[in-house]
Amino acid sequence: MNRYVEALQKIQPFDSLPEDTLRQLGNDLELREFEPGSYVFRQGESSHQCLFLIVEGFAEITVIDDRGIETVVGYRKQYDFFGETVVLNDKSYPASVRAVERLKCLILGRDIFETLLDNYGTFSSFFSKILSSRLRELFSEVVHEHSYEAYGLETYPFRKRASEIMSSPVITAKHNDSVKSIAETMSTKNISSVVVVDEEDKPVGLITEKDLVAKIIARERQAAEIAAEEVMSRNMITVTPDTFFYQVLLAMVKGQAKHVAVVDEDTQRLMGIITMRDMVKSRSTGALMIIEEIETQDTIEGLAVAGREIDSILKALIAEKAPVPEIFQVISEFHDRITRKVIAICEKEMMTEGHGSPPVDYCFISMGSAGRKEQTLRTDQDNGIIYRDPDPKQAERTRHYFSLLGNKIVEGLYRCGFAKCRGNVMASNPDWCKSYSAWKRTVANWVINSEEESIRMLSIFLDFRPVAGNPKLAQELQKYVFDLMNSHSLVFRFLAEDDFRSRVPLGLGGRFLVEKSKEHRNEINLKRAASIHVVDCVRLHALRHGITVTSTLERLKALEAKGVFSKDDAQFFAAAYESLMLFTIRENLRKAMKGQSPDSYLDITRLTKREKTMLKDAFKAVTKLQNLTASAFMIM
Repeated sequence: MNRYVEALQKIQPFDSLPEDTLRQLGNDLELREFEPGSYVFRQGESSHQCLFLIVEGFAEITVIDDRGIETVVGYRKQYDFFGETVVLNDKSYPASVRAVERLKCLILGRDIFETLLDNYGTFSSFFSKILSSRLRELFSEVVHEHSYEAYGLETYPFRKRASEIMSSPVITAKHNDSVKSIAETMSTKNISSVVVVDEEDKPVGLITEKDLVAKIIARERQAAEIAAEEVMSRNMITVTPDTFFYQVLLAMVKGQAKHVAVVDEDTQRLMGIITMRDMVKSRSTGALMIIEEIETQDTIEGLAVAGREIDSILKALIAEKAPVPEIFQVISEFHDRITRKVIAICEKEMMTEGHGSPPVDYCFISMGSAGRKEQTLRTDQDNGIIYRDPDPKQAERTRHYFSLLGNKIVEGLYRCGFAKCRGNVMASNPDWCKSYSAWKRTVANWVINSEEESIRMLSIFLDFRPVAGNPKLAQELQKYVFDLMNSHSLVFRFLAEDDFRSRVPLGLGGRFLVEKSKEHRNEINLKRAASIHVVDCVRLHALRHGITVTSTLERLKALEAKGVFSKDDAQFFAAAYESLMLFTIRENLRKAMKGQSPDSYLDITRLTKREKTMLKDAFKAVTKLQNLTASAFMIM
């Protein structure tokens, strides 16, 4: 057995294991020999569910192409291992392994391998790629097998393509056609819009009934004298036939458009058109009309009613098994739209009450999950106001104006379903509503002092992004924050230490460390126990490297692009975060539909075996991310 231990000590990452573990491992391993020219396994063969550790000999890896030609694509020598790509699943081997000379391998079974992954972080970290692959696979299986009917959810066509819902052929006009002839066509065909195309049938504009009425009257000319190009709207939104329903929806929301042209991806020629009516007809309900309902509301009461429809969109996305990034993107767009409309209504109220228009430019910012565009259910508000430095003589009047406005906005959002922050991190609080210079002083105090409360405030603040008003104010402040933090780099260490105060609740042997209290017995708070660590660690790396996006998943992509994380690690961390968020969204939605408070607690006993494995793998990824962060910021 001693020679097995000696061999294991020369094989990465087994050399990181304690010697007593290696000795025990030596007792559990089986030695197999393969003659020169013999295959250990062949391409397409089912997984043997074990890892092969070479203690003597040499092997080649071969692949057979579609023509049946076998090609050598790699080699494995003494103290290498192979078979890792399918050791944790039942898939087939993607390649063959053949002994070149007499080959001796120690065989490590899946069960023992999994035990090592559960108990030894350094060992587990070495296998990020295969763990990431398994996590993605488990994620797909869990999403596929989950019964959303149990939630009472309908399915909606969020995964349909533009080609399935567009109207075709499209009634078109040329840029030099007269408005009179276009109006006659619209009347004859009983349509409300016409797409203007060029000589190659590429859309260049859109004419609606509204355009005809408003623009012809403004020109005080006969319709026969006015060409299409004079009245058409030129900012026509286009998509390709394979664009998903949810992406068309986002284009309409962002562009405040009711028409989208479908064009050929290569030639850009017009193929069809999608109207708001088409979007509504493709569903069994009219929930998508909330886009228009939000835009046409002029009171908070009306907006609150329209806003409640957003929950139906979230349910539809879950029922359609939409990926987590898509859920974030769609729901964030709707929440941002609600927020901007609340602000517009509040500004109008300020005018009506005699306070006038904003005395200086300002920017309304969101922080926390809303700042990261990761808010799903309407949770607590985390927001603030940055306003341009006023003339000193107008400082008090300006402060008073934005204090009133901040209070109105917070109250308006509350009435629209966004709970008030228990920590009072809101624009109604003078600490979170101040001038640009005051914000700089506040941030400088947080960064330079680095006391526990300052670090907590920074953690809340650092995911801020502009939602309404002048975004340059937020962008200027963000640049100031980046420069300040990098000139006082010790703050990164303090932030890292703050995150490292707690670890994921995974004990020896991969045992979940659940809560013991009566209220949450056998439960884990996924937000506090795991997902917050991903958010914190990824944010730290992003800030150090000047990455301006605030979304956790987008930050991970940027960090991979900069080489901060390897591709395997970045994908592992992203898969873990999406898995954690899937569990959280699913459980919170279930509770909300039962009239319970969504609290991010998950009852481990309700999980299937596959779901438990998925959650453990996600926790392992979080552990690795914390360890990498601790090393990068020198807190170990």
